Amino acid sequence: MTEPRRPIVEMPLRVRYHECDGQGIVFNAHYLAYVDMCAFEAEKALFGSHDEFLAHRTDVVVAEANLKFRAPARYDDQLVVSQFLTHLGTTSLVFDFEIRRGETTIAVATVRYVFIDPATLRPEAPPDAVRKVYATLLGD
Repeated sequence: MTEPRRPIVEMPLRVRYHECDGQGIVFNAHYLAYVDMCAFEAEKALFGSHDEFLAHRTDVVVAEANLKFRAPARYDDQLVVSQFLTHLGTTSLVFDFEIRRGETTIAVATVRYVFIDPATLRPEAPPDAVRKVYATLLGD
């Protein structure tokens, strides 16, 4: 039997009124904002803060994002955004995100990030210390 995967973080989130569109549901672009907020919470959990991550002389940029909508979220809904590492490459990593309201999956996202040198903004393998943190999540 396969053990259920464990999220890096589970970020609670209450939908704010201004995030909803004329149909009374969360406007689609906000879901990627929720994912981004969760990614920073994961970085904080793994490295202490964004500044501490940057102190390793590396950063990440989004190279690809895929979002699938499963159910609408509405004003004042209590959501939880969870993040899971699914791939660690030489210069990239892929995370899956789940956005849930209780037991209902609202949306899922897959985001591929590329490690870059902050000075040149060019792809570059992360330092060993950063790679080890992520590799631990995959059991490598």
